[in-house]
Amino acid sequence: MFERMEKLQLVWLAVILALGLILAVRTGASSVSKDTITVTGSAYSNVKSDSAMTEFEIQAKKPDKQSAYAVIKTQLPAVNKYLEEKGITDIDILTPRGYYTYKYNANGSMTNEIAFYNLSQPVVIKSKDVNKIKEISVDIQNLVQQGIDINVNNTEYYYSKLSDLKIQLLKSATTDAKARASAMLKATNNRPGKIQSVQMGVFQITPPDSTNVSDMGINDTSTIDKKVTAVANVVFYVK
Repeated sequence: MFERMEKLQLVWLAVILALGLILAVRTGASSVSKDTITVTGSAYSNVKSDSAMTEFEIQAKKPDKQSAYAVIKTQLPAVNKYLEEKGITDIDILTPRGYYTYKYNANGSMTNEIAFYNLSQPVVIKSKDVNKIKEISVDIQNLVQQGIDINVNNTEYYYSKLSDLKIQLLKSATTDAKARASAMLKATNNRPGKIQSVQMGVFQITPPDSTNVSDMGINDTSTIDKKVTAVANVVFYVK
């Protein structure tokens, strides 16, 4: 019986020692983590685009390539005149793209007989008058009434001072991180000291009311008004 009690005492002693060792390790790790605090700060600014571009295509579908090119050649002057009347002078006529469409037989199989030739003439226009580009991107399709087949592919809006704004926002995001750290440490009568390290997060450029974020960052060009958000992950020494 005494041997059994002695063994039980040894077991309990081992358990107590093990728990003491675990607590000692945890206490040590906790004291180290109190030396620094990691905080994420953010800042944003709403901006308005100061330049824009739109890309559209003049399209022709004719029995052969020559006829399709002839149609585009006669319609381009009318499109240029329309743009000039709208005050657009930055007009870029890109390389045309074309391909053949072939006929199908009664069994639904493609034949070698040409049905028609499809030709697309891309045109890109640019302006610092973003509202004018927006207006044209919608209104230009009315040229269909003149027999001109036009399809608007893409309209984008840009902000030229984005680089300078990013620097300002990073500074504001770091300031915000310090304010957050101060609020967190106030209850412990501590305060943030010098910065140990700063890691810049990705920028989110979105429409003003958007809540979308991405680990890779967002660079939305679909709207005139934009919201630019910066994030900074800051590690402060604790005083």
